[in-house]
Amino acid sequence: MRLAVFASGSGTNFQALLQARAEGSLSVDFALCVSNNASAPALERARIHGIPTAVLDPRSYPDEATYTADLAATLEAHGVTFIALAGYLRKIPSAIVRAYHGRMLNIHPSLLPAFGGHGMYGARVHEAVLAYGVRWTGVTVHLVDEAYDTGPIVLQEPVPVYPDDTPERLAARVLRVEHRIYPLAVQLFAEHRVTVDGRRVRIDGLPHPSLSAPAPPDP
Repeated sequence: MRLAVFASGSGTNFQALLQARAEGSLSVDFALCVSNNASAPALERARIHGIPTAVLDPRSYPDEATYTADLAATLEAHGVTFIALAGYLRKIPSAIVRAYHGRMLNIHPSLLPAFGGHGMYGARVHEAVLAYGVRWTGVTVHLVDEAYDTGPIVLQEPVPVYPDDTPERLAARVLRVEHRIYPLAVQLFAEHRVTVDGRRVRIDGLPHPSLSAPAPPDP
């Protein structure tokens, strides 16, 4: 499987994927790192590991059709067969979503469908979780469709919310889970263990399409 990682910022989930491959728990070839931000630290992570990079900012194109064609050509030129979004803050064009149907993942820092949708990313999610007063949040890995955060769910894991949490403290706890389950989700696809039937996702060898152990309390 030739993986492209899309990232707009620091790319810590990209780093988690790289670490998993180094440790032997992720069997993919990193074909490309794509960003809309030329100064994204994720690009430097890619360069350190000898992974090709591409900066494609939709705002620099005259129209979406031109951007979409350039993005599609870039992915094809690098032989990309699967895409993992890792903190990518631009909506993927519908034509690309269709071309990679069932082969594009995203990770979101809540238990979708709660606290998802347009504009819900990063600190905004954790602030909304705390403002609502829920007792549990979590992490969702889902397939990408043509809307925000609505694709079939592959893996989820709950994360407790404590009365004295701040958005920063909660974010750190959630991020630890993200870094653990995103490589697992990608590996499930690399091993061809995932079957999608409408909104239902079945995983061979996993009794339930989520992880069973919630995140431990803060150390």
